[in-house]
Amino acid sequence: MRIRQAGPDDASAVARVHVRSWQAAFAGLVPQHYLDAMDPSHEESRWKSRIAGTRWPSSGVLVAESEAGIVGFASFGPSEENSAIAEIGTLYAMPEVWGAGIGKQLMAAALTTLGQADYAQAVLWVVEGNERARRFYEAAGWRPDGTAVVDTTGGAALDKLRYGHPLGQPAYPFGRPASQEAACS
Repeated sequence: MRIRQAGPDDASAVARVHVRSWQAAFAGLVPQHYLDAMDPSHEESRWKSRIAGTRWPSSGVLVAESEAGIVGFASFGPSEENSAIAEIGTLYAMPEVWGAGIGKQLMAAALTTLGQADYAQAVLWVVEGNERARRFYEAAGWRPDGTAVVDTTGGAALDKLRYGHPLGQPAYPFGRPASQEAACS
């Protein structure tokens, strides 16, 4: 597994991972008609623009690449609420590789990169009903900070919780994921 900075040519693969992971992770939380209507071709241009507009290392997109191609990604940048705080905007992997450690590798690489950009803290938002994601983040040392919002996606009102993580501390307090590349640029 190789973790690297994404380039504009990766947008199609990132869009594919984004859609496939949403369709699996949010089944039962978001209306099925919304998930069924998601199409990677509609997401590709948005990801191409987002990747092209990054300002490494303070914002960017990392991809996890295996022999099969891109199987996961994470995006990050300054928080919309406070530009001195980093925000992990997305962290998704293909459902076929869930539990294989790819999310851990992406998270560790993203937090390392954000630490190099001199952020002291990072936040992310997670749907309250997404128990799998919440367990993943909590195992990585993320903690809810008491802030919640309601997001309407596909006609469903989703309660989202904000989690925080100090930078400069390991993402996985009980050891670094195996085979993580040290340099992601």
